[in-house]
Amino acid sequence: MYRISHRRNIDSTGNRLSGYRGCGNGYRGADMGRRTLLAGRTIRFTGNPFEADVDDAIEYREGGGVLIEDGRILECGDAESLRQGSPDAVRHDFPHQLLIPGFIDAHVHYPQTAIIASWGKRLLDWLGRYTFPEEMKFEDPSHARKLAARYLDLVVSHGTTTVCSYCTTHPQSADAIFAEAGRRRMRLAAGKICMDRNAPAELCDNAARSYDESRALIDKWHGKDRLTYAISPRFALTSSRQQLEVLGVLWQENPGCLMQTHLSEQTEEVAEIRRLFPEARDYLDVYDSCGLVGDRALFGHAIHLNDRELDRLKAVGASLIHCPTSNTFIGSGLFDIGRRIPEGQRVGLATDTGGGSSFSMLRTMAAAYEIGQLQGCALHPGQLLWLATRGNAEALGMDHAIGNLAAGNEADIAVLDLHSTPAIAQRASRADDVWEEIFPTIMMGDERAIHSVWVNGKEVGKPARRECSEKS
Repeated sequence: MYRISHRRNIDSTGNRLSGYRGCGNGYRGADMGRRTLLAGRTIRFTGNPFEADVDDAIEYREGGGVLIEDGRILECGDAESLRQGSPDAVRHDFPHQLLIPGFIDAHVHYPQTAIIASWGKRLLDWLGRYTFPEEMKFEDPSHARKLAARYLDLVVSHGTTTVCSYCTTHPQSADAIFAEAGRRRMRLAAGKICMDRNAPAELCDNAARSYDESRALIDKWHGKDRLTYAISPRFALTSSRQQLEVLGVLWQENPGCLMQTHLSEQTEEVAEIRRLFPEARDYLDVYDSCGLVGDRALFGHAIHLNDRELDRLKAVGASLIHCPTSNTFIGSGLFDIGRRIPEGQRVGLATDTGGGSSFSMLRTMAAAYEIGQLQGCALHPGQLLWLATRGNAEALGMDHAIGNLAAGNEADIAVLDLHSTPAIAQRASRADDVWEEIFPTIMMGDERAIHSVWVNGKEVGKPARRECSEKS
């Protein structure tokens, strides 16, 4: 175990990579079957920094290394020892950069890529004004493919290597993102949205269709490569009880799938659920009575919950997904992370693109910090990094595979430049320890802080600058 120390002047033992090269659709690096060694400053989680002292839960090495073979991490440890043990490994040295697990985004809507940062009022107004018209375009498979590629280019450029996404009600929207992620060897969870009321007729399916189309997509994609299916009722406002019940049956038949939906995002939404489901004890009970509450359930937002709902969510081990930039952008409320985690809730962190105002998990961590401060909880930089990596892996039930630089994990790695802009560099240069050096990047960093990204053991090229202003 290495305690945190600060020492930036480290001699390079090899040629430093210049960063991204090529385009976002390609890979470069060692051939499969040949070992690759990434050497730099490393962060590895040995525990949960919300349950133990940060320095005891996180191992930091100045001269660290990650040894990779066939898309997996063989070992994370001292770089020189790893070099001696694998002298033929292809070496990539990052003497001043920080190697961390690739970011994981636990709640996104990739079809909303083109409408991110659209001026709106409240949730229901925003859905009607922007979201539903945009989602109608995904009936066209070519449009879906184009937006899927654009979205994955954007998130990878921000250091994100795994996402959990809603699609639209069109099966081809799910086909597009699964195919694109599979081609890039990315880990992805996604599912077609199911809704049969309170939405434009062109976007509504029905109970039978939602079951049949979701089941066909599960058969086609779930468990293939690094892909996971997420059964996806949008929320109880847009689904009849009949539809929710058949999706509960589908989940029971396919327990390895995730189930994602929205819960208690805004107060007027909660009131409308009470009107639509008067027999239910509360919002969560609507899902629970339909078989949609369990340990592989992901509930986006989950802000306005009562004590009974919180007790039930904790008892089953469901995940509450905190979407800080979305909650402030649409005026939903403040998720109380300072209470939810200590009381034993499983919490994830997400951009909620495009209700969220950024594709960046760095910006999302910064917003989580700011919201925590408003509620008297100052999240430590190590806790924020854990939420965006290992914590999200646990929330998605994928911590056996991703979220940590640990032997056996898939080699998804982001290399951070902690001096990426003059403003960040001048603050980081005054740091007394590594956490003081990392924190300015969390608070002010963007894609410029992403020195390089490795997906499934391969360095991915930086998406070329594209003209994305064309009509989608």
